Amino acid sequence: MATLIKEPRKPTIPITELERSAFCRTEDKSLKSKTLEEEFSAGVRWQKLPIEYLKIKPDVLSQRIHERKKQLGTRLLMLGHHYQRDEVIQFADLRGDSFKLSQYAAEQREAEYIVFCGVHFMAETADILTAPEQKVILPNLTAGCSMADMAGIDDVLDCWDDLQDVLGNDGGIIPVTYMNSTASIKALCGRNNGIVCTSSNAQATFEWALTQGQRILFLPDQHLGRNTGVILGIGLDEMLVWNPFKPLGGHTREALKKAKLILWQGHCSVHTRFKTQQIEKARAEFSDVKVVVHPECTKEVVDMADMNGSTEYIIKVITESAPGSVWAVGTEISLVNRLAQENPDKTVFCLDSMVCPCSTMYRIHPAYLLWVLDGLAEGVVVNRISVDEQTREEAKIALERMLSVV
Repeated sequence: MATLIKEPRKPTIPITELERSAFCRTEDKSLKSKTLEEEFSAGVRWQKLPIEYLKIKPDVLSQRIHERKKQLGTRLLMLGHHYQRDEVIQFADLRGDSFKLSQYAAEQREAEYIVFCGVHFMAETADILTAPEQKVILPNLTAGCSMADMAGIDDVLDCWDDLQDVLGNDGGIIPVTYMNSTASIKALCGRNNGIVCTSSNAQATFEWALTQGQRILFLPDQHLGRNTGVILGIGLDEMLVWNPFKPLGGHTREALKKAKLILWQGHCSVHTRFKTQQIEKARAEFSDVKVVVHPECTKEVVDMADMNGSTEYIIKVITESAPGSVWAVGTEISLVNRLAQENPDKTVFCLDSMVCPCSTMYRIHPAYLLWVLDGLAEGVVVNRISVDEQTREEAKIALERMLSVV
């Protein structure tokens, strides 16, 4: 039977990717927040909000947020991802990575409002795991994730259909998605015997997936997928990168059948900034430096580093290290700066001398936080994130499958 060849589409670049350098600056420049009006002048396309919030000074914003938080009391739970700017994370009831925060939110049944200072997919996961009556709020709706945006559901569905056509009767393929993906992608995995993973349990979920089928489709970060595959002994010649803008991802049917790991063509804008030359420079300047990077970095960087692991792993290894130790870190700058401040007995610095915060996390400005809290104080919920029931149930299957495996 002839295979229908789809016409290739023109590549599109997420807005979140285009704006990634909007707030980059040299290492001697501060990341301290300015008024929202001043930050808008960088040309970013963030969610609009009432004009009175644009000119409020950061110190006034801080005072008013504290007052609103106190007023709302236990009805409010505020969660802060590690990559949030200091002026926002100071208000968090809990700091953590995306899944840790969502799990915590699910345990806090008394909280009526959950304000998630993170990005869109994180708020979706929190909504999936919390009770239906709890309201999950994202302060800025344009706080997406460039990596998650690289795997649009229509493109992934096309990919899955193609792979089922080619591989469905030839050993099959199991979809595995990173936590950094939309609820609809998690749902696709849930209804197709797939699973979700985090950067800390990717190896365990890959091992499980390979007991269920001969191959893995990993979404949406090719670098975490490749680095995990290497750990499991999968050869680079057994891995393919799926380009959603080319027929069959840019491969022949025969090549797809020979592959063991198919990697979606996605990446993290923050972690792909780190290069092997930066590691060489750090080692030239500090003979006793330890280099720790996130596994979303390229294989070359991960191979050259002394160690690699999740955000929680990086925090743990630096916090528990000996006084006087020196650390070069390959992850988001807001977290690196915070680690340096919280570990004054150590030398902690970012591998990249150009300071570039995660442009999507940076969209959670204190003015947005005050705006949503003012609304809650008046009984008005703005920016609620609500996942439809079918997507919620299917995504939850993939999430619970992960918890049963690890």
